[in-house]
Amino acid sequence: MKDKIYAKKKSKVENFKFDLEVSKVFDDMIMRSVPGYQEIVNLTGSLASMHIKANSNVYDLGCSLGAASLAIRAHTNKKHVKLIAVDSSAEMLKVCEKNLAKQKSDIPFELLNQDITEVTIDKASVVVMNFTLQFIPPRKRLAILRKIHNGLKPGGALIIAEKTIEKSRSLQKRLDRWHSEFKKAHGYSELEIAQKRSALENVLVSETEETHIRRLRNAGFKYVQKWFQAYNFKAFIAFKGT
Repeated sequence: MKDKIYAKKKSKVENFKFDLEVSKVFDDMIMRSVPGYQEIVNLTGSLASMHIKANSNVYDLGCSLGAASLAIRAHTNKKHVKLIAVDSSAEMLKVCEKNLAKQKSDIPFELLNQDITEVTIDKASVVVMNFTLQFIPPRKRLAILRKIHNGLKPGGALIIAEKTIEKSRSLQKRLDRWHSEFKKAHGYSELEIAQKRSALENVLVSETEETHIRRLRNAGFKYVQKWFQAYNFKAFIAFKGT
């Protein structure tokens, strides 16, 4: 379905929620809102497959409708691997379950309707967080990353994508303008862009690339590499020491 959530003028713009209304249009919404999203998803599946080990778990934290989970299963043929997809939105998870059930794969999956701050990470070779950490209060982010690090097997990988901000105000203004033009080119009106921005203002808290890398290292990750960037949307991979 086409995203028309913010097409009409709202008397009050509520905080953005991953509810039933969003779950119906989320595929369209994110494709038209995030530059390079499909490439990130495809490469996430490919990168994950290179680092998934037999007899391990793979976690997709904040799985939404399951795009990354589907890509991981499509690229992976390791034996005795289990995919665990986690999301706090029951509405999103219902669609995710349907999507994964339709896919032909030998990789079994488990769905957890749970806050990622509460989920247990165990025997993981790969953990994926695509545009998830940005919705968690900043004060809780380091603890989540430390938990992921502790739950990874030696040499395990965290693949993470985030919308970032720049330290330079002039550069950030330029990126904001580019991003707005991207959304307009994909059919969003000025009204839709403005109302969506208001809805996300107190929900999605972006940080600089430097902050993300520093926090990952503070969480214990030995090596951090940026592997993708489209405007201010970036993806990183972080490894636990062997």
